[in-house]
Amino acid sequence: MKKIKSFQVDHRKLDKGIYLSRKDADVVTYDMRFCKPNSGEVLDNVTMHTIEHMLATFARNSDVRNEVIYFGPMGCQTGFYLIVRDIVTKDRVLETVKMILKQTLEYEGEVFGASEIECGNYKTLDLQCAKKACSEYLEVLKNVKDIITYDDVNNR
Repeated sequence: MKKIKSFQVDHRKLDKGIYLSRKDADVVTYDMRFCKPNSGEVLDNVTMHTIEHMLATFARNSDVRNEVIYFGPMGCQTGFYLIVRDIVTKDRVLETVKMILKQTLEYEGEVFGASEIECGNYKTLDLQCAKKACSEYLEVLKNVKDIITYDDVNNR
C-alpha cells in the first residue's frame, strides 16, 4: 500500500515551523509544527483544543475565509493542519497564520465555542495555555520568509 504524503517526510529533519505538506488538485495542506517531532515535547489536549477553536475561528473570519477548507490538530500532538484552496499564495498563508496567531494573543474574552451547545468537550479549553503556545510559535515564525515543502525537507 502506498504511504500517505505525511509519512514520506523524514520527521527527524522537521523542526518547529510551517511546511507545505501536499497539493491535491486545487487544495493545499500546510503543516503548522508547534513542536519538533519526536523530541518529547507535545501539545497537551487542552492547549490543542483551545488553539483549534481560536485559530479556526480567526482563519474562517480572515480575508481568505472563502478559501479555508479545514484547520485542525495533528494526531501526534505536534501541531495543526491548515488546508486552503491553491489560489492563496504561500506568502499569503504565512501572513494569515501570523495574523491569526497575533489575534489570538490579543484576544480577551471567552474562548470561541466554549459552551455545551457549541462543543462536545467545552470544559477542556484554556485561553492562557493557547496564548502561551501561540506566542512561542509566532516567535518561531518571526524569521520565516518562505514556506518550504516536504520535498525540500527530505533533500536537506
